[in-house]
Amino acid sequence: MLSRRDVYARRRNRVFLTSALSAMAYVLSSPSALPQASQGIEGDSGQLAFNNACRTCHVVREGDNRLGPNLYKIVGRKAGSLPDYAFSSAMKEAGFVWDEEKLDRFIANPDQVVPGNSMKPYGGLSSSDDRKKIIAFLAWQQ
Repeated sequence: MLSRRDVYARRRNRVFLTSALSAMAYVLSSPSALPQASQGIEGDSGQLAFNNACRTCHVVREGDNRLGPNLYKIVGRKAGSLPDYAFSSAMKEAGFVWDEEKLDRFIANPDQVVPGNSMKPYGGLSSSDDRKKIIAFLAWQQ
């Protein structure tokens, strides 16, 4: 059986641990703890739009290809040219360099810009506001 002193010590330790974990959760959830905080509110909304529309298949980390190719430094890159990713023949033969206008059109309707691409089942993003946020987020990653 535990002494009164042991019970008190355990209770105190539990309270301390709960307080410490709560403080860490608060600090880590604050915007200043996040790496994209230097982008400000606009960058945060761009990352949110990217996460909601693109992140299922894409990331912006160099060399990290997933279901789709990584989008690190996509602006200025020749379409279908990223090494170590198996692009569709349509994308490899697209013959253009990604710029903000081309990205806007592609995000809105991939099949219209590159017929035969392998972005299925993604059919496009109709919100021009969200497309602008995503493109700004991708351009910021340069």
